[in-house]
Amino acid sequence: MSLYEKIVNKTEKISIIGLGYVGMPIAVAFAGKAEVIGFDVNKEKIDLYKAGIDPTKEVGNEIIKNTTVDFTSDEKKLTEAKFHIVSVPTPVNSDHTPDLTPIESASHILGRNLTKGSIVIFESTVYPGVTEDICVPILEKESGLKCGVDFKVGYSPERINPGDKVHRLETIVKVVSGMDDDTLNIAAQVYELVVDAGVHKAETIQVAEAAKVIENAQRDINIAFMNELSIIFNKMNIDTNAVLKAAGTKWNFLKFSPGLVGGHCIGVDPYYLTYKAEQLGYHSQIILSGRKINDGMGKYIAENTVKKMIKANKQIQGAKVAIFGFTFKENTPDVRNTRIIDITEELEEYGVEVKIIDPVADKEDLLRVYGITLSEVEEVNDVDAVIMAVPHEAFKMIKLEDIKKMFKITKKSNALIEGSSSLFSESYLEDLKNARVLIDVKGLFNKSEAEESFLYWRL
Repeated sequence: MSLYEKIVNKTEKISIIGLGYVGMPIAVAFAGKAEVIGFDVNKEKIDLYKAGIDPTKEVGNEIIKNTTVDFTSDEKKLTEAKFHIVSVPTPVNSDHTPDLTPIESASHILGRNLTKGSIVIFESTVYPGVTEDICVPILEKESGLKCGVDFKVGYSPERINPGDKVHRLETIVKVVSGMDDDTLNIAAQVYELVVDAGVHKAETIQVAEAAKVIENAQRDINIAFMNELSIIFNKMNIDTNAVLKAAGTKWNFLKFSPGLVGGHCIGVDPYYLTYKAEQLGYHSQIILSGRKINDGMGKYIAENTVKKMIKANKQIQGAKVAIFGFTFKENTPDVRNTRIIDITEELEEYGVEVKIIDPVADKEDLLRVYGITLSEVEEVNDVDAVIMAVPHEAFKMIKLEDIKKMFKITKKSNALIEGSSSLFSESYLEDLKNARVLIDVKGLFNKSEAEESFLYWRL
């Protein structure tokens, strides 16, 4: 009886190592078909899962409450499983070199608890060669077992898109690979239990590793092109969104839009590929150029905010700016590698007081990683500028009239607004409109309507 058959018959278990935004949905999905051990070194996170709370908001509390996943922070429980999926973060260091600490640590933990006959599948994004050259030696050293004899390895890149309710584990074709045909076939069978879209069998582990890392590099480059266009069209006083809408009528125009590129994938993965290329003596040109543009967009947005405030005759030193949204993308609590921090820090360099409003963001992570305490919408008043940075669904309920009330209003302007009909009043109301600076990063509002009441700017 194969390992796949034993998993289906529930005589062998699957383990998921790393229960974050990717690992946890995988564990829950497999739990509907097999016996699953969900392991994470973070005991507090495990306690939340056991209490039926989903801090990632990827599947929801109700599903977590009813899942059969055996959540644990006890690494010895891993000895009960034979099919292991490693899904831990692979970030970069401050110098943009790969930080393999999490995947190496996971390999040490798993290696200490690896048993004969096991298959280990790595899902973390890496450059080609990491699975076989770095992870396998750790597994062998810690377990005392021989890869290819006592256990097998494979690689299947994660493609879950945090916050996306359409493109899920079940609906995305799964790339799988194995060190030999037997491992490849078993891995494919196991993943087919939960992936309705089917699997693609990659020729080698390195092919699968490379496929993953270029997926996000390609997207990063396309967004960088949009960001560069936005910078150019801004200088021409042309609305970028209008240009993209017109160009998008052609059948083969790729529909990307300008914006901040953060998170644990698109803003990180390209550096893994360029790092490996550097080791082989090749200096990336296109990939790193795209990264340079995208990494500079936070500063660019902050600079344009300051320019608009100066145009509105604002005193920059001591000015108050409210930023709506801090997560790396909409509708997810994930604040890892968010580029909103670039806007915040750049504005603070100018002496601006920044308030962050984000009902979706993980408050504990915000405080722990960035030292930022969130403000409530009700606390936003007497500001000099508002930046709508992340288009959360919750923010789509905010109207332009609501934003107008957040700005500084003097006694004089109050009297004018209350009904004076003089020509001077009309002139002053125009000045008042121009004093309200609204930066709409992703174009959440209608441009024409916003320009009636604000000094308005968007990418």
